[in-house]
Amino acid sequence: MRISTKHITAALIGLFASAALTAQAQSTDNARFLSLAPPGGMPLIPVMEGWTANPDGTTSYSYGIINRNDEPMDIPLGEANYMEPAKFDGNQPTHFPAGRTVGAFTVTVAEDEREIDVWWYLKTGDSEPLKVPGRHGSAAYELDFILPRPQGALQPLVGLGDDGTQRAGLYAQVGDYPRNPVQVGIPAEIVVNATDPAERDPEDPRFEEPIQMGSEFSLHQGPNGGAVEFTRHPDTEVPENPYEEDDPRFRFFREPSASQAPIDGPSGVARVYATFSAPGEYLIRTKVDVHRAPDSSNGDQCCWTNVYQRVVVE
Repeated sequence: MRISTKHITAALIGLFASAALTAQAQSTDNARFLSLAPPGGMPLIPVMEGWTANPDGTTSYSYGIINRNDEPMDIPLGEANYMEPAKFDGNQPTHFPAGRTVGAFTVTVAEDEREIDVWWYLKTGDSEPLKVPGRHGSAAYELDFILPRPQGALQPLVGLGDDGTQRAGLYAQVGDYPRNPVQVGIPAEIVVNATDPAERDPEDPRFEEPIQMGSEFSLHQGPNGGAVEFTRHPDTEVPENPYEEDDPRFRFFREPSASQAPIDGPSGVARVYATFSAPGEYLIRTKVDVHRAPDSSNGDQCCWTNVYQRVVVE
């Protein structure tokens, strides 16, 4: 029996209409399936980035965050934001910027504890709790950024203040802000010093000049309801768009945010002003990177250092 073109066309139209209705129903009934993420109301997702075998025999687990909402969120330490076993609780953030935060903090375990899973639990509002383990063993998750990259990139050495002792690592050091306490509503100057320890090929034209380091200051932990506003320091040079308006690359240029400051290599300082909205204790994280190097990027889990300053606000 021959089937006419009309019948085939009608059947296809009916099939597409049915599929569209099904997708619409799934989008409504199944957590917005097949639709773009909404601007708010999505749970925070804890991420285990990987593990590092440290030279002293300890193991460090690196954790990150995915916030699919348009706005940052805050979850205080406690029933909705904790680590297990409890002895490892306390390093995790309470402030979660929008988007993806890679390698926000680490937990380090002794050599005889590395077979223990270190779980991070996060509960966003009425959503189901989400958890992720820090776990040793899988080669696919081993982070070897303590070794030089192909062109020599390493984690920068970073110190607190203008001349504090420099260290490298994803949780390199935590220290008190040297000018504690500060006052609510009055800008406080936050400073770090950094050195790029990489040894690069001097005959490579890419390395004729020292690599400029990047830095970004952010709120890691704060009191309930406390917020921080970062403003650019007058010593920070703001780069201009290097492309002409008729160059397709012109529209992709983004001016650094007020919380970001470049550090001229091979060593220098980064400064920002931070204004605190409420009294309490805050922890400010500064991430210093060498992502201008061809062998360093967030995606490759290399090469940056995190340091933290504890600020007391009255």
